[in-house]
Amino acid sequence: MNTNVDQFYVEGCGRCPLGGTPECKVHNWQAELALLRDLLHRADLQEECKWGFPCYTVNGKNVLMLGVFNDYCSVSFFKGALIKDESGLLEKPGPNSQAARLIKFRSTEDILNQYSSIELLVTQAIQNEKAGLSVSFKKNPEPLPDELKDAFDLDPAFETAFYALTPGRQRGYLLQIAQAKQSKTRYGRIEKYKPMILSGIGLHDTYKRAKKT
Repeated sequence: MNTNVDQFYVEGCGRCPLGGTPECKVHNWQAELALLRDLLHRADLQEECKWGFPCYTVNGKNVLMLGVFNDYCSVSFFKGALIKDESGLLEKPGPNSQAARLIKFRSTEDILNQYSSIELLVTQAIQNEKAGLSVSFKKNPEPLPDELKDAFDLDPAFETAFYALTPGRQRGYLLQIAQAKQSKTRYGRIEKYKPMILSGIGLHDTYKRAKKT
């Protein structure tokens, strides 16, 4: 896993087999990431590298992070549910997400056209963190395996990558994880599939490609 922010823009997060190669998704969003990074450098935030991605903190507390995917790059707010989003830019990473919210960008124009709104959302997220506000979580929001919920809590980038998959690919992983009888096995399967999920690959994609060839 990459632990250096500057290195992220050259080699990616280092968490999947594409890291450090020309196929790494970070190379598809260089201009967009540069714009976002400059915006975040102007804010009252500390830049760090967590989970292999640029993460921005206040007094050691996570506020937001940058992410890259096949179809978009993003700014993800750890406590986005607390933000009053009058601009309507924020989305849930997935239907089960309670705290996190993200903004998806597919071009530099997306960022420039919404620049002032993005700044306002970032400022509000900083103020919420400084005020010590927290999200009230529901105990059992959706029937996800507890082990997967734990993995999402420990690794927000992984949660975002999971919900960036198509519904069919999500279901394939959920079935494989949930079918394991022991919790230890479910945790093991999550770790086994994590590189594929971070790469945007479905559980059965490798088999399908091999069959075609």
